[in-house]
Amino acid sequence: MIRIAVLGCGRIGKLHAQNVAQHPRAILAAVYDVIPEAAKKLAEAFGCDAAPDVDAIIGSSDVDAVLIASATETHADYIESAARAGKAVFCEKPIDLSLDRVNRCAAQIAGANVPIQIGFNRRFDPGHRAAYQALKSGKIGTLRQVIITSRDPSPPPRSYVETSGGLLRDMTIHDFDMARFMLMDEPIEVFAVTGALIDPDLATDLGDADTAMVILRTADGKQCNINNSRAAAYGYDQRIELLGETGMALSDNRKPHEMRIHDAGTTEASAAYLNFFVERYREAYVAELDAFIACLENRTAPEVGFEDGRRAQILAEAAYRSIAERRLVGVDELT
Repeated sequence: MIRIAVLGCGRIGKLHAQNVAQHPRAILAAVYDVIPEAAKKLAEAFGCDAAPDVDAIIGSSDVDAVLIASATETHADYIESAARAGKAVFCEKPIDLSLDRVNRCAAQIAGANVPIQIGFNRRFDPGHRAAYQALKSGKIGTLRQVIITSRDPSPPPRSYVETSGGLLRDMTIHDFDMARFMLMDEPIEVFAVTGALIDPDLATDLGDADTAMVILRTADGKQCNINNSRAAAYGYDQRIELLGETGMALSDNRKPHEMRIHDAGTTEASAAYLNFFVERYREAYVAELDAFIACLENRTAPEVGFEDGRRAQILAEAAYRSIAERRLVGVDELT
């Protein structure tokens, strides 16, 4: 049994704690949060310890791995501390909001012989995974284009946006990872445009955006279009389309069920999409944890490692440079 401690007891920390507690090959060893009451409540719910501080977890011989679901500004510090202590690490995205800090973290952990997995859970979504396998098996021939649509049902609170690091580092970071995953190659050029079309004050107050389109190109010419919106009136929109030489693979939106109504006023009216990321990607969260546990058991490298997190961050920074300078940006300018 792999003994895992969860750092951070907010919404995503609670989700991970529940998944660890319910996993047949793992034990939820402890939880920690900067708000002691939050940790205590979660610990009581799952019958584990509420640690007084992070050092108590990282220094414990009863903990094999730490799952970092705390505030983003703590991620790099916790990764470094856990790696020094020989603990395996699962860390939610992003590693940090600063590429410089990510690079310094990479240097700090370079000699550590511990698995470090980054929480890009969408790679583990059954539909996205099936599309990837269709491509990998040659079902649709040589890949030409990837189209990634990711639109939230409604904007997050302003308090969240203020500390998010910006749309492309917060929301689009998942899509940058999916682009690399589906392209099976590194993009070499990035062009991006953004706008504050939902809340115009975002641009003036925070210098942020709520709507984006990003174009990526690989060395052999494969293209990827990412389109994001912080609000879609019809629900949580999550689709990936792969266009190949001989066919197309589509991972579509998810609904609670597939029953549809045909009547005098409508055709094929159906249930709304699953509400938000917790519901839409529930299976993916379970699958990524299972993959992490398997890599510890089998002593193999995580499928989504630290470098994948760093590469996604590089694409985000290249996109921001493209916006600022209104031009196509070479990824090698940031590496």
